[in-house]
Amino acid sequence: MKTIVLISRDTGLTDMIERILRKSYRIVIFSTMQSALDHVYNSTPALMVTDIDFNDRFEINILNYMKENPIFSQLPVLALLGDTLPATRRWKDILVEDYLRRSDVERDLAYRVDLCVLRSERVMEINPLTRLPGNIAINKQIQGRLDRSRRFALAYADLDHFKPFNDYYGFSRGDDVLKMTGRLILNTVKGRQPKGSFVGHIGGDDFVFIMDLSLVEQTAEEIVDTFDRIVPTFYDAQDKDRKSIRSLDRQGNMRKFSIISVSIGIAHNKYRSFTHYGELTEIASELKGHAKRHKGSCYRLDKRQEP
Repeated sequence: MKTIVLISRDTGLTDMIERILRKSYRIVIFSTMQSALDHVYNSTPALMVTDIDFNDRFEINILNYMKENPIFSQLPVLALLGDTLPATRRWKDILVEDYLRRSDVERDLAYRVDLCVLRSERVMEINPLTRLPGNIAINKQIQGRLDRSRRFALAYADLDHFKPFNDYYGFSRGDDVLKMTGRLILNTVKGRQPKGSFVGHIGGDDFVFIMDLSLVEQTAEEIVDTFDRIVPTFYDAQDKDRKSIRSLDRQGNMRKFSIISVSIGIAHNKYRSFTHYGELTEIASELKGHAKRHKGSCYRLDKRQEP
């Protein structure tokens, strides 16, 4: 069931909204935007419904700051407004996708919420499992930084021995590992660089993150260390003790596979110039290949310079 974050100090309003939506959505209620941030950052909802006061600049600034983050730009926001709309349209000052008058909530809310969620899923390409931006958004983020001559690092993370684990334990547990990995990368990157960073899910067991070059190695190291502590908990006790499973390889042969590890390749534009996102992703993929040759989790950073 998809989650909707509802923000309002009006308990009568929140009770009504919960009654209208609870059969189709899981509703999580907060009284202020600030109190909702931790939940939004840790479990990206399908929609945020917020009771907006145009005169409350503090709440609006928090909302705008969150929406300016590339990770949450795809999170649709439905604003609930009083019956008397502002004299001037100020939508450029508040980053919401739609609005509804409070007097129309009883009649129109369910339809408007369904439309907001469906429209977001059509327009914004997000991975349905991790709720992270997908390939189109990833390429736009890389190209946008190159076009603006921004210096940054691109990290490409890939899980080793994931397919045998998926075959052995089943898709449900495999999905749990992917969701954990996406959440771990997101939390670690945002913990190190709250603003200006980006995390995306290419698909399957491939993830990327973009951040300042000065922070990327510490971040990759933290991801590697934390991943290695968490991932054994997804194994049954006997497999965890053996630190391996027996499963089929890609050729259909039964063999032993170590516990899943994560390999990260890091490219950047400090020493070399790039004009197309494909040039940088190719180098990140190459460095990820070098990391995968190492037994266990690790990262590799491109240290080459232009001649």
